[in-house]
Amino acid sequence: MQTLLLYLSSFVIGVVLGGAIVFFFRRMAVNRLLRVAQRRASRIELEAKENAKNTNEQARVEAEKIRAAADNEYRERRLEVQRQENRLLSKTENLERKLEGVAQRERQLQNKEKSLDTLRAQIEEAKNKQVKQLEIISSMSTNDAKEVLLQRMESEIKEEAARRMREWEVKLKEEADIRAQDILAQTIQRSASDIVSEGTVVSVPLPSDEMKGRLIGREGRNIRALEQATGVDLIVDDTPEAVTLSSFDPVRREIARVALTKLILDGRIHPARIEEVVKKAEEEVETEIQTAGEQAAYQVGVQGLRPEVIRLLGRLKYRTSYGQNVLQHSIEVAFMAGMIAAELGANSTLAKRAGLLHDIGKAIDREVEGTHASIGADIVKQWDKSPEVVAGISEHHMETPNTSIWGFIVAAADAISSARPGARRESLENYLKRLKALEDIANGFKGVEKSFAIQAGREIRILVKPEEIDDLGAMRLARDIVKKIEEGLEYPGQIRVTVLRETRAVDYAK
Repeated sequence: MQTLLLYLSSFVIGVVLGGAIVFFFRRMAVNRLLRVAQRRASRIELEAKENAKNTNEQARVEAEKIRAAADNEYRERRLEVQRQENRLLSKTENLERKLEGVAQRERQLQNKEKSLDTLRAQIEEAKNKQVKQLEIISSMSTNDAKEVLLQRMESEIKEEAARRMREWEVKLKEEADIRAQDILAQTIQRSASDIVSEGTVVSVPLPSDEMKGRLIGREGRNIRALEQATGVDLIVDDTPEAVTLSSFDPVRREIARVALTKLILDGRIHPARIEEVVKKAEEEVETEIQTAGEQAAYQVGVQGLRPEVIRLLGRLKYRTSYGQNVLQHSIEVAFMAGMIAAELGANSTLAKRAGLLHDIGKAIDREVEGTHASIGADIVKQWDKSPEVVAGISEHHMETPNTSIWGFIVAAADAISSARPGARRESLENYLKRLKALEDIANGFKGVEKSFAIQAGREIRILVKPEEIDDLGAMRLARDIVKKIEEGLEYPGQIRVTVLRETRAVDYAK
């Protein structure tokens, strides 16, 4: 037990001594570390003080530089401001001097204006005195004098305008006539066509007069069946070995002629046979119409026409105008229009197309309201998208407010074709009516004494009263009559208007 206690006490003492020794050595280590830390802190403090000293020195140097730069910039800015102030002062002085000069000029102008007002008043007073003296001398008021002066000036201006206009008209007419004569002469020389005259009736030859009775039939049934099927009048008169077909529709008349010719050759004439032959004749005529339209287009060289347009064109083969075949006339106009367009530098292909189709409205003008020019333009507008062709068709009779070059080209070609001697014929009644209408238009103007339509209505000569119309008035009268004729009459070609003014001096020796 004692031994155990001894061991325990020795163990305790060892432990205490070990702890003391450990504490001592630890204390020594701590003190050593503390001394090291103190020395390091002192060194760091010294370095920091040294760095701070160096930094303060650099900051001071930088501050000195910044201060010096700021001082320099301040001085420069101050000098610039000073220069600006000097310039402003200089400008202000200049403006003050200019304002002073302007004020002085304004005062001078005011003085001059006052002087002008005074002078103007003196002039107005002198003018009024002179006007009063002139009124007393002339026995006329100012308004009367103005009216007389204006009338004289108006008369002089009218005379001068008429004289100038006449000079320009003569000059332009001479130049235009030379050019037009050249173009038309070449066109006419290069065109040659047959003159065809047709009417509204056609005669069909018979092998013998006995055939007339067979055509009439028992109680007239054959002739009634033929007239009903064809829509034409069959005239059986005393003409030997011939009957006459009459109709205003040329296509129906041609169908009746073909059918009647077939019936005469066949010899079998009765109502059923008549209807059968008329149907065949209609088919033949329709084929002939289509062929005629195609041949006309091919002959002229116009391509791309629609079948509907070609069919209407072919119908013109059986249509006449003043005795002239319209299809042949259209072909002739197409060639001439192409020639005229080529001479003028225009598109000859479009001119030919417009010339060929210019009278296509006559194919249906009995079925549709309106002039054949407007009807034809409406037809072609549906199938042909060329505005030049439509313009040439609608304007070739000058029925529109404005006329383009295509209208003039087609109108000129149309006039050449229709106005050739023998190309067309006119009934005596219409001829006399046209002559009388020309003379009535001329006699309706003031100052006209007599008028005479001559040269088959292509010229009208007018005698005027010399005491009422002077030379310039005669020129104006001719122009007015031309406008009236163009507005109120339809005529082929052109009409020349000649105004004659004669002054006679008569005295008697006693």
